[in-house]
Amino acid sequence: MAISDWPMGERPRERLLSAGPSSLSDAELLAIILRTGVRGCSAVDLARALIQHHGGLAGLLRSHTQRTPTVRGLGPAKRAQLAAIVELARRAIGETLQQQEVLNAPQAVRDYLRLWLGGVEHECFVVLFLDAQHRIKDSETLFRGTLTQTSVYPREVVKAALQRNAAAVIFAHNHPSGNVTPSHADQVLTQTLKQALALIEVRVLDHFIVAGNHTQSFAESGLL
Repeated sequence: MAISDWPMGERPRERLLSAGPSSLSDAELLAIILRTGVRGCSAVDLARALIQHHGGLAGLLRSHTQRTPTVRGLGPAKRAQLAAIVELARRAIGETLQQQEVLNAPQAVRDYLRLWLGGVEHECFVVLFLDAQHRIKDSETLFRGTLTQTSVYPREVVKAALQRNAAAVIFAHNHPSGNVTPSHADQVLTQTLKQALALIEVRVLDHFIVAGNHTQSFAESGLL
């Protein structure tokens, strides 16, 4: 049965408007975004199937970055819709981090990085450039690599920090393998970058490893 044939009080959009988004399940919220289902399958049924297929909502939202075959009901148009929603969420968090000290919003930093790197299938190294109050001034993917590694050049990191007149930085890179544990090479690189940036009086506040929906902080792990 199509959602348009449901009783008014059971339709996800109407329930959202009357009771608020928190009253809806993940599948019902997703159904509002998808708008339509497929033959023999309502938007809510499709949403449930997609969430199950991707191992949960987080996996589904990461799927727009992955080179996986098109899933029935989730073609290019709907993938683009999901990608837009994820990017809007990331930018909204980024605006918040531009207005407050990142050390006072550790969860927001993690969410920002997960939305940015969690579904990328090749390694990327990103830098958050901070002002003297530790608010984000800018952020950029400085290096891109392969499935298993990327090359990071301290000279380019120092140059980028100087160009933005940064007082501090936070590093992050992803592990497409899904293993969130920092490697020995990750630890050596972090110390090398920390020493190079100390020469221009730029502090390294943290380095995050992102693997899917998980993050690991060097600072919290005593590795910084």
